[in-house]
Order: sequence, then C-alpha cells, then structure tokens
Amino acid sequence: MNLSTLLLIIILGSAVAYFAGYTRSQQIAKPIGGVRNLATLPTYYASMVSLWALIPALLVVFFWSVLDGSIISSLVKSSLPSEAKQLSDENLSLLMSQVGNVASGIGSIESLGSEYAPAVDRLNSLTAISNEAMPLLTICILVIGALWGFRAIKASNNARYTVEKIFNMMLLVCSSIAIFTTFGIVFSVLFESIHFFQKVPFFDFLLGTHWSPQIAIRADQAAASGSFGVLPLIVGTLLISFIALLIAVPVGLMSAIYLSEYASARLRGIVKPTLEILAGVPTVVYGFFAALTVAPAIRQYGDRLRDWGADNGIEFLANLAVSSESALAAGIVMGVMIIPFVSSLSDDVINAVPQSLRDGSYGLGATQSETIKKVVFPAALPGVVGGVLLAASRAIGETMIVVMAAGLAAKMTINPLEAVTTVTVQIVTLLIGDQEFDSAKTLAAFALGLFLFVITLVLNIVALKVVKKYREQYE
Repeated sequence: MNLSTLLLIIILGSAVAYFAGYTRSQQIAKPIGGVRNLATLPTYYASMVSLWALIPALLVVFFWSVLDGSIISSLVKSSLPSEAKQLSDENLSLLMSQVGNVASGIGSIESLGSEYAPAVDRLNSLTAISNEAMPLLTICILVIGALWGFRAIKASNNARYTVEKIFNMMLLVCSSIAIFTTFGIVFSVLFESIHFFQKVPFFDFLLGTHWSPQIAIRADQAAASGSFGVLPLIVGTLLISFIALLIAVPVGLMSAIYLSEYASARLRGIVKPTLEILAGVPTVVYGFFAALTVAPAIRQYGDRLRDWGADNGIEFLANLAVSSESALAAGIVMGVMIIPFVSSLSDDVINAVPQSLRDGSYGLGATQSETIKKVVFPAALPGVVGGVLLAASRAIGETMIVVMAAGLAAKMTINPLEAVTTVTVQIVTLLIGDQEFDSAKTLAAFALGLFLFVITLVLNIVALKVVKKYREQYE
C-alpha cells in the first residue's frame, strides 16, 4: 500500500469516527432531555473522536517514514562482508546506494559481487516487512484511537476542553516548526561559513576587491588559486537594487496614492488587478525581456550618444562605453517587476487609515493633497516602509534577471552601464557542476548566504528604527 492510499484511508477513517461520535452524542442526549443537557455541543464530541483517531495515526506514519530508512539501513549493514564494514563513511554510503539499486532492480548482483547477495536479500525482506507492517499498525492505531474517543463520550464530559487543548497543542507545534526551521537554516549556514573562514581569512573575504572562486578541487584539475573578495558582489547587488528601487518606490507609491485617494471605484477595480498581474509574471520572462529588449536598447542609445559626442567634440560622451549586459538593464526590469510589491501593500495600508482622520483634516480646512501629506501618509508610514522593505528584499534576492541581463562578471564599479553580478547569482554559480563540500569554492556559497542574511537583517533593523521614529500614534 502506497503512502497516498494510506493517508486517504486515515482521512476517511477520521471522517467515519466524526459521524460515529456525532451520532453517539445524539443518542446520549435523548434520554436526558436533549442536546441542551449535554456538557457541550455534539460537534465537539464528534471532533474529539475524530482527532483521537486522526492524530495518533498520522504520528505513526510520520515517525515510521522518518525512522524506517535509517533502521533498515543499519540492519542491512550488519549483513555486509567484514571488509565492507571497514570502509569510510562516504564509501560505505556509496556501497549502500549500490545495494539499494540492485535490490530495486537497477543493475545486477554480478556487477556488485556475490558476497553482497545476503545484504540485498535482507534489504528486500526488511522493505517488504516495512511496507506491510506500517499500514497494518496505522489502521490499528486509528481504530484504537477512535474507540478510545468513542468511550469518552459522556453527558458530563465537556469535550470542548479536550478539542481546544488539542488544537492549542497543534498550533504550538506549527509555531515551533517555523521557529526551529529558521534556527536550522541559520545554524546550518553559519557552521558551513565557519568552515569556509577556516580556509579563507575573514577580512580577506570581507574587504577583498577581487572575486574569482575558480580553484582546483581535484588533483587532476588545473585552475586558478582562487580569490574570495566579496566587495565586488556587494557593490553589484546594491547597485542593481538601488536602480530597481529608484524605479519601483516612486512609481509604486504614487500609483498607490492615486488608486486609494483619487481614482474612482470603477477605475480602481480595473487598474489595481492589472498592476498586480506584474507580480505573477515569472522572473525568467522578465529576464528574457531584459536581455532581448531593454539591454540592446540601452546599448543602442549609448552608441548613438557616443557618436553624437564624437561628432560634436564632447569628450565625455565620445568615451561612453555601454556593455551588452549592464546593471542599468537589470535594474530597470527588476524595478518594473517589484512595482506591485510596493503599490499593492501601500494601497492596502493607505486604505486602512480611518476615514475619520481624513474628515477631521477636511473639517479644519486642509486640502486633499495636504491631508494626504500631513495625515494619511504619516499614519500609513509603517506599512509603506514594510512594502518598500519587501521590495528591497525581493530585489536583493533576484537571480534570473541578473544572470540574463547583467552577466556574471564580478566588477568593482558603480557605473550602471557596465556588466556586474550579485551575491545570489554567485551562490547559484558556485553550487553548479562539480562539487566538493570540503572545498573553499563550494563553502563560499554558504558564506555568501550568511552575508546576505546579515544584509537583510540590517535592512529590517533600519526599517524598524525608521518606523519607530516617524510613526504617528492615534487613539
């Protein structure tokens, strides 16, 4: 029985338990004068029975799925030949993968070796036992849980407390998962970054002005010694993000003010959904648009300016050089992409400002523009800053547009007409192809990820400071 079928059986079983519990509570209520004399509503009794059946069964499936592979693997390892047990962890893991492939029908025992036949047979036997035992045990737990909840249906038993307690525990578990996932991501990146800084000095990484991570990861490869200065990547990231925000923030904010304060309801109903379509366009489409339309157009206009400057003796324009891939092209298209993030959030926040504040301002003789500047915008500032911060994080984390429009060259420049690259692009580049997680080249991706996390954290802190300083308090 596959996992999806088993989950469907669990859901159906919990539904049957729900209806059985509801029916049972109705039967108990009849002799005592009806539902009003029960300690709680019949739906709570039914929910209690359903949850007692559902949750233990799901826990069995979860823990079995998590622990099944490691337990079977440890039992199979005991059947390996003695010389195989002496292998290193990496080689032993590779050998177990080969045993698993042979057990699943990929390859033959002759290619692996006849001495591994007992391990293959034991793996097949344990897998078959596991596939049969898990559904049986799960269904038994499902039935036992339903019966346990069914027996707890009594007129004096307030099942609402049990149901609410279970839901509170479920909410606590979900919140804990989110928190532990965040800590897991941070610590995993941090530990790998520490390994990187053991190979590359921290200040060489932080203050270096040259990025060239191409190093040999095997003895038979020839490559450069590698240089891991992160400053060119930071400059490229900030340059493209600045250009994007320079476009997205004014356009998005002005459009939000117009839609919320000036536009009619009919126009707003047309323009806002149309504007938000931009948020649903895949980034690769923006990348194609940037590479095939915007970047060539920028180079074409740059060449015209250079020719005009040369004809008129303007040395600055005569020496103008525009790259086929430029930060300006990537920044413009990225700015268009993140306009909906600023516009939509700002529009929602501005609309949330109480109408009484506007009416009071109008009553004091203020014009509509003065009301927006002096009353509405200060009240909506925290949400506006949040929208801008979200747009900035989106711009910093964008990869596809930069790859297709700005290139992969790590240059220490603030010229928007030159090709640059960003931190996220280099993370992707470092993790493509031949990888050795003991190499400084691969570990550099984790250091860049940690650095990107720190940048985002600083942005959040700055945004909170700005909001706290300028926020208006209203009773």
